[in-house]
Amino acid sequence: MHIAEGFLPPAHAIAWGVASAPFVVHGVRSLTREVREHPESTLLLGAAGAFTFVLSALKLPSVTGSCSHPTGTGLGAVLFRPPIMAVLGTITLLFQALLLAHGGLTTLGANVFSMAIVGPWAGYALYRLLRRFGVRLMVAVFCAAFVADLSTYCVTSVQLALAFPDPGSGFLGALGKFGSIFAVTQLPLAVSEGLLTVLVMRLLVQSSKGELTRLGVFLSGKADRTRRPETEAVA
Repeated sequence: MHIAEGFLPPAHAIAWGVASAPFVVHGVRSLTREVREHPESTLLLGAAGAFTFVLSALKLPSVTGSCSHPTGTGLGAVLFRPPIMAVLGTITLLFQALLLAHGGLTTLGANVFSMAIVGPWAGYALYRLLRRFGVRLMVAVFCAAFVADLSTYCVTSVQLALAFPDPGSGFLGALGKFGSIFAVTQLPLAVSEGLLTVLVMRLLVQSSKGELTRLGVFLSGKADRTRRPETEAVA
């Protein structure tokens, strides 16, 4: 959901940048602590960032001023928690704005808020809720990726509706128009992203099981409280 360069009014662009800044600063601290205390996680951090970069660079035209695409933030949120994903998402969006003309610098704050902040938090919250109630790991991962993608599209619709209310029906009318246009492409993209994220997670379970265990990926809500791995949830 990259909003194009210069598309938002200056006041809106500044406001979204201010709203995003505390999350990114907190994420930088979390990322620094993770790398300092667990340098072995660097490769997995790079993989999560690369996954987000590649998926979110696959854009489909959707509506004037923005586009539809997978986000790839659900995987990183499950592995490293949303604060770190805010940093990885911001780096991704910055590089895409500079190198691919995908999004923009003036709209960076708005794009970070929707894709790197709200998306990961929404996906992770659902993931934790499902795991707490004993839902199997891969089902929870699918739902996390699906909701992270879909919530990003919802927030972008709100951002555009706030900036460009409908002359007749105002904010709600514009929200309905933007949301309905995005839904045509975003719903199947969210399903596809969920399935791809499950596939990648299965590969990580096979290749990086020790690191995933340290990160608590195999723990359900009950197991998390007792610190016992729930290995049967991997299947």
